[in-house]
Amino acid sequence: MTKNHLEIIEEHESCVRSYVRSFPTVFTQARGYKMWNEDGKEYIDFFSGAGALNYGHNEPNMKKKLVEYILDDGITHSLDKATEAKSEFLHKFHEVILQPRNLDYKVMFPGPTGTNTVESALKLARKVTGRTEVISFTNGFHGMTIGALSVTGNSMKRKGAGIPLNHSVTMPYDQFVNESDEMDTLAYLERFLDDNGSGVSIPAAIILETVQGEGGLNAARFEWLNKLDAICKKWGILLIIDDVQAGVGRTGTFFSFEPANIKPDIVCLSKSIGGYGLPLALTLINPELDKWKPGEHNGTFRGNNHAFITATEALSYWEDPKFEKSIQDKAVKITDFLTNMVEKYPEMKGFVKGRGFMQGISSDIDGFSEKVCENAFNHGLIMETAGGHDQVFKLFPAINIAEEGLEKGFELIERSIKDTIKQMKLEKETVTN
Repeated sequence: MTKNHLEIIEEHESCVRSYVRSFPTVFTQARGYKMWNEDGKEYIDFFSGAGALNYGHNEPNMKKKLVEYILDDGITHSLDKATEAKSEFLHKFHEVILQPRNLDYKVMFPGPTGTNTVESALKLARKVTGRTEVISFTNGFHGMTIGALSVTGNSMKRKGAGIPLNHSVTMPYDQFVNESDEMDTLAYLERFLDDNGSGVSIPAAIILETVQGEGGLNAARFEWLNKLDAICKKWGILLIIDDVQAGVGRTGTFFSFEPANIKPDIVCLSKSIGGYGLPLALTLINPELDKWKPGEHNGTFRGNNHAFITATEALSYWEDPKFEKSIQDKAVKITDFLTNMVEKYPEMKGFVKGRGFMQGISSDIDGFSEKVCENAFNHGLIMETAGGHDQVFKLFPAINIAEEGLEKGFELIERSIKDTIKQMKLEKETVTN
């Protein structure tokens, strides 16, 4: 008997597979904010490759440039040799992104993934400061390799390392204790730095996400980020912003830290920097810190020329200020929709989290958000949960999504919320009876 695709995957792929369990269908096509499975069923994508597809699937201009490059026998693999594709990307990134924002960074290509850029940032911070410790924050997520796991908060992921994770100290993120201003978590941090008896050494760096994606859409307040930046300057600590998921427009500006008016020492970018979903990562380095010896940090796939082609074309969006404004306008609609859902359906005991195009609703009811995502998938909408207990269902649509796609997604989410409330009510009545 012939096996179907899902059966073949279940038989041969490791049990570590994850998303195929949440979205148990075989996808065959994708375009813009839509995906189709092998039966022709249409799905609206509010997942966007976990933030790797900020411009949607198979963006036509990027696709055209990439196909032309391949058909012309353009360089595919080059390590860090000079190529026209790399040079053009570097030039455009400087002209369109860095220079208008008054940012001066050297660009490092550490390898193609988010965890690669984090590893390079941690290594460089320790190299230039001569210190070993790094401070990270509760609920932070920075990658799955050993160094990145050491500054990641999730206990399940940390346990997967199989060894003790050293040379890192975890501090409470903004409003970690509660949602009020009752506890100044940075005063807590400063006390550890001030007191010689705290057991916390002056670290090489502090690493954080300004909006914690996997950690539950926790968004640091701008004043908190400003104070953290001042602490780093006071103590000579390098500030590393992990913008792998929150960057490239996801929060409403190209870099998530822009509204706070800070200039990190090191910035980590990956996911959507490639534009098309092709692997690419950048580590942006304050020129004064660029103390690498040639080849001191390297990787076979640090020069992905296909990604340079699509990444360069993706930057064309940012040449027009109207594009960024459109992201911010749609982000307001997302906030308004989620706020309305919280007010309209108090049964879910929810509250809105995040900012920009990475927002969601956190529910105090165990399992509620997971059920909403499950119902959404059944209705033809793809989205995932976040947080240590999967308590948040999060909206990650493409930042260039059409208004009609956004509205259709809203409609399906509301339908899923109503279905979940009804299902949980029935389950409660069954238990009672």
